[in-house]
Amino acid sequence: MFDSDEPVGDAEGVSEFYSAVGKIIKILRERAGLTQREMAERLGYSEDLIGAIERGRRTPRVEFLNAADELLGAGGMLKAIADDVMKAKIRVSTRHPAFSKAFTEEESKAIELNSYSVLGVPGLLQIEDHTRALFEMRRPVLPEEMVEKWVAARMARQEILTRTPLPLMSWVIDESVLRRPVGGWNIHEKQLRHLLQVGRMRGLELQIMPLERTHHAGMGGSFSIITPKDKPPVAFVEVQHVNRLIIDPDQVRIMNARYSSIRAQALDLAESLALIEKILGER
Repeated sequence: MFDSDEPVGDAEGVSEFYSAVGKIIKILRERAGLTQREMAERLGYSEDLIGAIERGRRTPRVEFLNAADELLGAGGMLKAIADDVMKAKIRVSTRHPAFSKAFTEEESKAIELNSYSVLGVPGLLQIEDHTRALFEMRRPVLPEEMVEKWVAARMARQEILTRTPLPLMSWVIDESVLRRPVGGWNIHEKQLRHLLQVGRMRGLELQIMPLERTHHAGMGGSFSIITPKDKPPVAFVEVQHVNRLIIDPDQVRIMNARYSSIRAQALDLAESLALIEKILGER
């Protein structure tokens, strides 16, 4: 099972609320005579995650609370607070860009970052106008002040590209992304030229997955794999603005293997840059 519960935010009272929830879970677990490892094994989560939830460091998901309620004989206590947990999580999420805070925290400390994108330009490679166009086309419509806040946050993430030494970074982008003029052609042209600049930067690796491939390993969708310093790699997926951070070693290993296959099937750097230039020349 994915260990996808997210780190607790710091909005008013939220961290204290999750700390209280964690203490309740710990009391119930100990009353049931289970260790963290035993609880983890029975629920299909990792022992580390159980410990983090009990310390109030991670947000328990509804499915976790429902399963824990049954396992620990809580009599509906954990199920009853599930809605409140989700409301608290939403309150935190509205204060951050529509991108998992858990991911951005790990990304900022990464020594290696690999990403496959099938629908859009990866956030680290977006120009500001492209990012703004993405948020402005969101439905339901976002308030202008939120759009600007989120644009600024995404641009701030790109500071990682100026670090010395650079982390090991690679991206594979589906060709369809290059052909979708998000924000109009003027913005899209600037975005494509920016990708050319990125591809020519020493230490950054950019590849394109061509549409003509009859099969490839990335049909399951976009994902990223991050290796923080002194920590095992984690993976991240996002679908319909629902984010999931994956820390289970076996799942991350599978996604690493998948990414290796995707890179092998994609165009190499020179071919990728030539394709971007070809698309620019088609206008």
